[in-house]
Amino acid sequence: MRRVSNPPNPWLSEHHEWLEPPPPVEIEVFEEPARSILSENDSPDIPFRWSVNPYRGCQHACAYCYARPYHEYLGLGAGTDFDSKIVVKTNAAELLREAFGRRGWRGEQVNFSGVTDCYQPLEAVYRLTRRCLEVCVEFANPAVVVTKSYLVLRDADVLAELNRVAGAGVYQSITFADDAVARRIEPHAPSPSRRLEAMRALTAAGVPVGVMVAPIIPGLNDRDIPTILRRAAEAGARWAGYVALRLAGSVEPVFLERLRAELPDRAARVEARIREMRGGRLNDARFGARMRGTGRYWESIARLFAMWRRRCGLEGPVEGRAQPVRPEAPLGAGRRESIRPARKPAAAGGGQLGFEFAS
Repeated sequence: MRRVSNPPNPWLSEHHEWLEPPPPVEIEVFEEPARSILSENDSPDIPFRWSVNPYRGCQHACAYCYARPYHEYLGLGAGTDFDSKIVVKTNAAELLREAFGRRGWRGEQVNFSGVTDCYQPLEAVYRLTRRCLEVCVEFANPAVVVTKSYLVLRDADVLAELNRVAGAGVYQSITFADDAVARRIEPHAPSPSRRLEAMRALTAAGVPVGVMVAPIIPGLNDRDIPTILRRAAEAGARWAGYVALRLAGSVEPVFLERLRAELPDRAARVEARIREMRGGRLNDARFGARMRGTGRYWESIARLFAMWRRRCGLEGPVEGRAQPVRPEAPLGAGRRESIRPARKPAAAGGGQLGFEFAS
């Protein structure tokens, strides 16, 4: 039984400590009529421009999730609150259709799960991701999905049709080769072996698949890279990518607490390796540095990944790769919505979508 545990919220003026054992964690769902659904990314170290996030918070409860601090902006906690207090954007599909229908929208690729997993368990009930993908098919708008979920297989028909008319791809995020270790750090996500099953089934259904080894946690899962890439290739993956662990803000105490509790014999070594790749710190928030590491150990990880990606044939073809399009002048400040649909379907057998973080 998990109990409520959240680090202090830096945006609140007070923090409460429990005098008795904290209460058990219970799932709470908050339905929200959102004002927008397309978020525009302007970070130079993220390879996509537009993302769709139908949910806030994530039931998978991965200790390392970089999105945890976003919950603090809502007045909630980055610990168990992030895993159990889930905001559902009930009008996500309607907002996406409205955005695609605007005159300035150029049919650019959109990315699902830019923040939290769009196929977390609540998606089985709300079907928001499926409805958004159906909008992408309607407007022949290419899309990429990144997920840890087996539930993505439910939408193989929509994804296959989207790939036919515009281009689509699914990246399964697989962090560990061992199911038991994965359960300790990402306790409510489907097991890695289950995710590989989903990749095989999606491949059989005509949906292009890839694998994200994300995040790479030095000293913990870097040794898993060859096994993950080999198994992914056997499951039909065409491409592979990776990112370095980020411990931004309140992610740091959540991750370290889980690591020390679940893998105490490895915790000190892992923390030392993280500091080694971050110049003595646990995090480097600078653009261009936050998604990758530095130092000899990290460079050896990068070489290992490149070698096994090449050996497993996961570099993918270059021809037809859909690239993010950035305007010469900004469309506006802050988060922006896209503006005009691609009215005509693309030719059958849509192009390969590029989605690569670090090398």
